[in-house]
Parts: sequence; C-alpha cells; structure tokens
Amino acid sequence: MREYGDGARALAGGQTLLVLMKLRFDEPSDIIDLGSIPDMCYIDHDDDEVRIGALATHAAIAESPLGEMIPIIKDCANGIADVQVRNRGTIGGSLASGDPSCDWPALLHTLDAELLCEGPDGQRILPIQGFVEDLYQTALAPNEILTEVRFKRPPINSSGAYAGFKRCAPAYPTATAGVQITLTDNNLCQDVRIALGSAGLTPIHATDAERVLRGKALNAETIEQATEAAVNAAEPVEDMRGSERFKRSVLAVLVKRAIDAATRRCRGEKVEMSHEYY
Repeated sequence: MREYGDGARALAGGQTLLVLMKLRFDEPSDIIDLGSIPDMCYIDHDDDEVRIGALATHAAIAESPLGEMIPIIKDCANGIADVQVRNRGTIGGSLASGDPSCDWPALLHTLDAELLCEGPDGQRILPIQGFVEDLYQTALAPNEILTEVRFKRPPINSSGAYAGFKRCAPAYPTATAGVQITLTDNNLCQDVRIALGSAGLTPIHATDAERVLRGKALNAETIEQATEAAVNAAEPVEDMRGSERFKRSVLAVLVKRAIDAATRRCRGEKVEMSHEYY
C-alpha cells in the first residue's frame, strides 16, 4: 500500500469496497487483494478471550462454535445481507469500511472489543469505541490494515441479543440494536452494554441507557426508561430508508426486543433472533 500511494485500497471480501466503486464514491488507482495473506481467517477462543482473524467471513463466524457460545454474535452474523454476501464479506472489511450501516461496528461495542492493526510502523491495539470516527472514516493510519478482532468471553451469567429492521435481506438495515446483559444471582442487572447501528454517522454507544439499568431490576419501568435514553442518544439521518422520526420509533422497538431476548437468554432460555423485514 505504501508503494502504490494514496490511491491504493485494500480488498478483503469486496462487499463494501466494490459497492462504493460502483456508486463512484471511491475511485482507487490500485486494488491490493488481502486474500493471499495466510492465517487471517481463524476463529479461536480459550477460557478468557475470543480472537477472530480479519478475513473470517460472516458465514464462517455464524457457523462456528462461537455462534452457539455467544448468541449475540450469531444474531449479527446471520442477519447480514444474504447468503452470497455472508459467504464473501469479512468482519475486517465491515469494520475497516467505516460504514455506519454495517452491523459489526455496532455489535462489537456490546463486547468491548479491541482491534489489532498492523502497518509499516508495527502493530497497535485500538478499542472499538471511537474506531469509526466519522462517515467512512476510521482510526486506521495510512497504509495500516486491521488484522484481528478480540474480546473477553462474557461470564456465565451474561448473554446478549442483536435485532435489526430492514427492507429486505440484501438491503442495509434501517436500524439495529445490540444488548449484552450480565445478571446477578437475584436477577438484578449487574452490567450491560447497549449499542445502536444505522442510528447516526458512527455507531452509538448508549451509555446513559446503560446507567438506567445497571444495578436495577429489569422490569417494564426500567426498560422503558432505558429505551428512551437509548433513542435520545441516537442521531438518525433521514434517507431512503426512512425519516428521523420513523427510525427513532424503530430503534425503540429494537432496543426493547434485544433487552427482552438477552434477559431471557441469561436465564437459560433458548431464544431465536432474526432481523425483521418490511
């Protein structure tokens, strides 16, 4: 990338870059295929940590044991576009594109993920928080690529859910919401992460909503208050997928649905989640 200069672009699965090129939003002088880099498709874990290579596809992640261990991961991976895109698109490409409509950047906020990046000056680790800086802009330095996603395994009394709403499978979501909850032995909310996607120019980490739930019983009143705080944190932009008001209404439904599913999963229920279409 350093050799070919500012016009060079890295290609992973191509499911974002090629779309941008077709729309003339980007016109690279050179394309550098990352597919020949060995050992970047892994999906590994131990008792403490999960590690996912940047070239791991959405389908491979959904079908891996990780999908059963951490249900919110499977919710996200299975909800991305259609089968063809899931078989080609990669988690690294989704993150590095800086697209606010992509699912992984929002979802990984719920797991406090870290991103391993590598460039001419060596390796560095970046938190997911703030990685997407603006529309199609990330914290990656020039000539730097994303090589790995890592995060701590959630504790036994923790689970999550990811919900989305879209026009049809290949379309970008109108809005998404991810929730990861940890319960105490007496069913109080010990800890929680709430993130929104397609809700602004960057993923939204709804910290005010988390404060509403933390240390409280998850009842209709606290969930309603947390939902209101999450929607207030959103900054949806009116576009072909809906008005700002419509998107806020959708987000409210998705946050409640994700909280409900995450809580039930924490209590041992098997809850199936899928994106809703309209």
